[in-house]
Amino acid sequence: MQPREFAAGQEFLVAAKRYWSTTLYRNLRARFDELAASDPSASTIAAEASPPPNLPELAAALEQDVAYRHFAWLERHLQKLKYSGPYGLVPYYEERRQALLQRLDVPPRHAGLSLDPALALPGYYTRVDIHQHPGGVWSDDLAGFVYQAGAQTTTPLLGESHATLHDRFTGLIAQRGDSRHILDLGCGFGKSTHPFANTFRAANIDAIDLSAACLRLAAADASGPPAARIHFRQMDAGRLGFAEASFDLVTSTMLLHEIPPPPLRQVLEESFRVLQPGGRAVHLDFYHMPDVFQRLLHYGHARRNNEPYMQPLAELDLPAMLRAIGFVDILIEPFREADDATDDAWRFPWTVISARKPAV
Repeated sequence: MQPREFAAGQEFLVAAKRYWSTTLYRNLRARFDELAASDPSASTIAAEASPPPNLPELAAALEQDVAYRHFAWLERHLQKLKYSGPYGLVPYYEERRQALLQRLDVPPRHAGLSLDPALALPGYYTRVDIHQHPGGVWSDDLAGFVYQAGAQTTTPLLGESHATLHDRFTGLIAQRGDSRHILDLGCGFGKSTHPFANTFRAANIDAIDLSAACLRLAAADASGPPAARIHFRQMDAGRLGFAEASFDLVTSTMLLHEIPPPPLRQVLEESFRVLQPGGRAVHLDFYHMPDVFQRLLHYGHARRNNEPYMQPLAELDLPAMLRAIGFVDILIEPFREADDATDDAWRFPWTVISARKPAV
C-alpha cells in the first residue's frame, strides 16, 4: 500500500493535469481562435501538407499571450513535480530500492531475457532526460519502475482505460492479418508487448529496448502462457541482431518520435531488412496534425517535456522516406486512443504509420 502522503500528492498532480488538459486547454483554444481570426490560413492545413509558412509568426503571437504562458508553465512544472517533487516518483522508489532490486534479481519465470552490458547506447538517447525523467529511463536500475508509474498518468483523461490504447492498436493490426513472428521495437517495460502476445496466440515475439532497467521489469512482470512466447532483448533498433526476413510484422509504439531523423532512417531500413517479403511494418506515434493549433501545442509540449525529436518527426516526409527505403502500400492514418477521445481536450496527435515490404 502506498503511503497516504505520496498517494495524495500524486492524485493532486493528476487532478491538476486534468484541469490543465480540459479547462485551460479550451480557454487557450478560444484565445488562439481570436489571434488567428484575421488569418484564414491559420485554421487548418491539408493532412499531407508541411507546416504553413506563417507558423513561426503564429507561434510567437500565441506564446506572448498570458493564457499560453499559464498553460505552458503548468504543463512543465506538473511533469517536474510528478517525477522529482517532494511526493515524486523518484524519491518514492528510491526509498524502496533494496526490495525492488530483489524483485528484479529473481530470474524471469515466464519470458526470456537477454541483456547486453557491452551495448553502446546512442548519444541522442543518453544526453536528454526524456519526459523530465531524472537520468532518463536507462541510467538507474529502478528507472523501469519510475517509467512504468509515470506512464499511467501521461493521459489523465483516459484514467484506468489508458491500457486500452495498446489493445486498440494491437486489435487494429490483427484486423488486417495474422502474424507468427513479431518484432516489437522500443518495448520499454513491456506495455506494448503483452497485448501482441495475447492477441496473436501463435506468434513468437522478440521485444527490444535500449534500457536494461525497463527490460528487467518487463521480464519480471511477464506472466501466464502467452509470456512464454516473448523474449526481451537489449538491442539498438538501428542495428538489429537478426537475420534478414526473420519477421512478418515489425511494430513500435511511441518510439519514432524518440529518434532524430538520421538514426530513424537506419531504424526503418533495418525494419525493412528483417521483414519477410510481404511483411508489414506498423507504428503508432505522433504525426498527423492537420490543425495548426494542435501542431503549435505539440511543438511546445516537445520543448517542455524534453522531447527534442518530436518536432523533427512531425516535419519529416515519412511516406517519402519509406518509399525510398523500398516500402509500398504506405498509409498515414489518425488514431483514436479511446471511444470517448475528444478534440475538445488536449490529446496527442496519435497516428498509425503502416507500410509493407513487397512480396517476391
